[in-house]
Amino acid sequence: MSADRLALDSETLLRLERMTVAAKNRIRGTMQGKRKSRQTGASLDFADYRLYAPGDDIRQIDWNAYGRSGKPFVKLFHDERELQVKLWVDVSASMNTGGESAGGWNKLLHAKRLAACIGYMALAGYDRVSAGVFGDQVCGVLPVMRGKASARRLFRFLEEAGPETAGDMEKALTQPGALPRLPGMTWIFSDFLYETGVRETLNVWLAARQEVVVVQVLSPEELHPGYSGDLRLVDVETGTGKEVAMSGKVLKAYKEALDAYTGSLRGFCHERGIAYALAPTNVPVLEWIATTMRQTGVLQ
Repeated sequence: MSADRLALDSETLLRLERMTVAAKNRIRGTMQGKRKSRQTGASLDFADYRLYAPGDDIRQIDWNAYGRSGKPFVKLFHDERELQVKLWVDVSASMNTGGESAGGWNKLLHAKRLAACIGYMALAGYDRVSAGVFGDQVCGVLPVMRGKASARRLFRFLEEAGPETAGDMEKALTQPGALPRLPGMTWIFSDFLYETGVRETLNVWLAARQEVVVVQVLSPEELHPGYSGDLRLVDVETGTGKEVAMSGKVLKAYKEALDAYTGSLRGFCHERGIAYALAPTNVPVLEWIATTMRQTGVLQ
């Protein structure tokens, strides 16, 4: 498995390596990397050695220790601040909609691509990255990784995930096993089209000392539907349907309701210091990152 299935070619990956995930808070780490401590007077204080692991920066190998022992040891330092990045992708049935016929990518595939890009950026920056997918419960978890060599595992995990049938964000993401033990940065990729539970979920993650980033993935047909005539609309998760006569008045009411919901979600996030970004599936990933996400300040 490679990045090809997620449409991330070598040029895209190279451009992603030039960007970094920016967070307000970091925890003290013991891994030498790119991110230096902001503390005044901090220096490279040696902490310990550990054996080299795939994905580590080979420049940090102590060759003197290697000459004495024949084993590749990496120096550990205390002045680093490392970021714990968690990626959550909603794989419920409502995400498995849209596509080229609707003018954009399938929402689930697009969310996976976005998560893969953010994860690769963080791995290239020597941050710690883990990932998970959820429907009405946590459906899969990828343990913490570090280093670009781990990107293949991340891409494979995302590619093979979902879709599920039902979705319940609050039930899935507020259970004790889903919550991190350490402060960090949590990205949630979802359409957030839930009747309840979204705000409760975000509040729980804030209480878990997470810097939360909300990425709302919507298709062009959801943002600007072009339906007309008498239609039967079916909820992909519950299977219930409703007869609707699509008229200009109905479409206007829908657009107003959608704008009110997304505006309310954006306002809620802003009030609580949560980064919010709308990700239409017809906007190329790199364009979205270079414009929308850089404006939020969470990417540099």
